[in-house]
Amino acid sequence: MRRFCLCTHRSLPKPYLPLPIPHHYRKLYDRLAGLYDSIYSFKNYEKETTKLHELIQQHKRSLGNKLLDVACGTGGHIAYLKGNYSVEGLDISAPMLRLAKKKHPDVVFYHRDMTNFNLRKQFDVVTCLFSAIGHVRTKRRLNLALRIMARHLKPGGVLVVEPWPTPKQWQIGRIGANFVDEPKLKVARFSISKARSNLSVLDLHHLVATPNRIEHFVERLEMGLFTHEEYLDAFRTARLDVEFDSDGLMGRGLYLGTRPLETEL
Repeated sequence: MRRFCLCTHRSLPKPYLPLPIPHHYRKLYDRLAGLYDSIYSFKNYEKETTKLHELIQQHKRSLGNKLLDVACGTGGHIAYLKGNYSVEGLDISAPMLRLAKKKHPDVVFYHRDMTNFNLRKQFDVVTCLFSAIGHVRTKRRLNLALRIMARHLKPGGVLVVEPWPTPKQWQIGRIGANFVDEPKLKVARFSISKARSNLSVLDLHHLVATPNRIEHFVERLEMGLFTHEEYLDAFRTARLDVEFDSDGLMGRGLYLGTRPLETEL
């Protein structure tokens, strides 16, 4: 998960702090970029990418292999996508992109917002994985993001989106915990799931220990809770033929939208 969050160093943050401007949300991943791969080390990117490739081949009708990974973060999936595709990446966080470029110096990366970009080129595949689509927060921005991503598809190309949980799937009051135990880095992260209107709300408390200091900070993660029908409608509004794989890459499902061969978007 990436983007659109707020970071604060208060030990007891007030609930539901206002988050008015996207500029503020970027600060979370600016702060956590160096911890991101350690916190999400549980992800099996290789296994996920193997299944992703199989699904892409089942739906893609264009002949090329150019792929754009939107909200690519530090490039976890890109490490394995490069085996089958000519990959480029896009993310809103400059620090995350610096790490991605360091890991993948052979890949072109773009510093862009997923709801507002024009690369003036098209791809055979566009992906938006690890539920990053939830960061758009509103249905209007969901429709905008999918339309923009669809415009970057070649005829016969496929858009792959891994969704954030739906309103029915979101569990209020669920306690979450993640731990990192490395020789020179220890992290404990805890959260309690909440909801406000059509948003999921998580205040993620981090305790980070390094040889130099111990630090506590809180990040607020607000993600749009969209229904299955709203995802399908967004794909169809973008003029894509959409199918849903209920298993997906990690149990959250996967939407695959193919651009018709003769359709201009």
